Amino acid sequence: MTNTAGEKAVSEIGGNFVFCFNPGDHSLHAVIQTMDKPNGLAFSADERTLYVSDTGATHKENGNHHILAWDIEGIQASNPRLFAEISPGISDGFKVDEAGQIWSSAADGVHCFASDGELIGKIRTPEVVTNIAFGGRLNSRLFITTSSSLYTIFVGYAGIPMFNATDA
Repeated sequence: MTNTAGEKAVSEIGGNFVFCFNPGDHSLHAVIQTMDKPNGLAFSADERTLYVSDTGATHKENGNHHILAWDIEGIQASNPRLFAEISPGISDGFKVDEAGQIWSSAADGVHCFASDGELIGKIRTPEVVTNIAFGGRLNSRLFITTSSSLYTIFVGYAGIPMFNATDA
């Protein structure tokens, strides 16, 4: 929260959390309460792993700039582990592809990580990347946003769809 439009308020929840909404009983649960500045999130294709970026470096000189992986069972998140450090920059936005690879924003472009967290490639851009999305007819066109531009490139993998056609 900022004070650009009024007075900065004290947090009503006491931290920066990742929540799970249960559509069955309409309850909301803070399932991750230990991260500094949780930002982007994505599930693995089987929805058993939740990836969450921590962008604490946006507010602290030596803050976090990584993606953590969490095991998911029901509405519980457990076994947090470092998936990848983003350097230079932060993971402001990221997506998972059909092979389980993570494509993440970074200060020098888009970083692609294997499913085990190893950096396997970069798409360099002349501007800091703010977000990415898969789209196009085969869901293999990567859209890359920066503060002033939109880039697009075809890649050899399709992104995981955000929802199934039967969900619509």
